[in-house]
Amino acid sequence: MTNERNAHTRFERVRRRLEAFDPGEGWRLALYEFVLFGFKQAWACLFGALMLALLLATHFLYPESAPLARYDFLTLAAIAIQLGMLTLRLETWGEAKVILIFHLVGTVMELFKTAAGSWIYPEPSLLRIGDVPLFSGFMYAAVGSYIARVWRIFDFRYSHYPPRWATWLLAGAIYINFFAHHWTVDIRWILFAATAALFWRTRVHFRNWREHRWMPLLLGFGLVALFIWFAENIGTFARAWTYPGQEAGWEMVGLAKLGSWYLLMLISFILVGLVQPIRPLDSR
Repeated sequence: MTNERNAHTRFERVRRRLEAFDPGEGWRLALYEFVLFGFKQAWACLFGALMLALLLATHFLYPESAPLARYDFLTLAAIAIQLGMLTLRLETWGEAKVILIFHLVGTVMELFKTAAGSWIYPEPSLLRIGDVPLFSGFMYAAVGSYIARVWRIFDFRYSHYPPRWATWLLAGAIYINFFAHHWTVDIRWILFAATAALFWRTRVHFRNWREHRWMPLLLGFGLVALFIWFAENIGTFARAWTYPGQEAGWEMVGLAKLGSWYLLMLISFILVGLVQPIRPLDSR
């Protein structure tokens, strides 16, 4: 049963009508489920998609002579999007809290990583902490927003989910390694192995139309990480931030970053699990 506290969102009403519609059987049903799946995924990506659109639009169209720096415009625009989605009831307050958590977690990481030279923000701005413009935290928040929204929209259920305490320890170890590997041994391969050991039996059951389907949760993690990697390439193409080697011109972000995003996305998933219920398939 849908959580009643989320039923006030505009999308909730639309989703219920779409799920109540019966397109028939055979190819009509297959086509309808495919379109419905795309619609739900697009809605879950709304915040992140708007942010990427802003990065690209300001890269090509933002005037160099504007009195407001591009990065500051992006920060104010991200805040306006967030307020607009809440005002228009396109997002729940619970999802907004998730975005705030991820903004804080991401900004802390950004402060450290930019100081370590992992990447830079090449343009000037006033709304920043140290070398980190405040809009950057919203890029992490977009990941948390997507996971929280897709969790609710597809009514996620789980089978063979590992003990919660073990997932919290894993998330803590991943987060510490993002910092500690600059001084000590990078243990990411141990973390990959620990992730596989914890989640290798876990299935995520998702309801697109009327019945739940499933996939291995590890596969779901990989697909989301791949999507984030593509989004990161768009962000660097738009010169929102640059990695070493991209100073003279854009080049694709290396596949090694895919592993980093896999681990960071895992932290995101476990944090969302603190505010979204982890329910078995047979629960209501």
